[in-house]
Amino acid sequence: MSASSDTAPHETAAPRHESTVVLPADLHARPAGKLAQAAGQFSSAVELDHDGRTVNPTGVLAVMALGATAGSTVVVRAEGADAEEAVATLAGLLATAE
Repeated sequence: MSASSDTAPHETAAPRHESTVVLPADLHARPAGKLAQAAGQFSSAVELDHDGRTVNPTGVLAVMALGATAGSTVVVRAEGADAEEAVATLAGLLATAE
């Protein structure tokens, strides 16, 4: 898992964070539900990206539709006031998916 911040020193844009996670298990209904529930708690705009597809993780079906399987890479991005916490939380859930 890696994290980065893209905020330039002279910009006033909202903070952005990103993390890449290699899945230990398939993204089936249970981990998708946990992600959706967690993602809904943040005010930042959050995205999951896998294999060229990007979804809003607040929807269980959208997360499952990514088709991410064990060993594949998922990128978590967030932009907003709580972006760092959102990325850390969702990346943690993805990294421990069963």
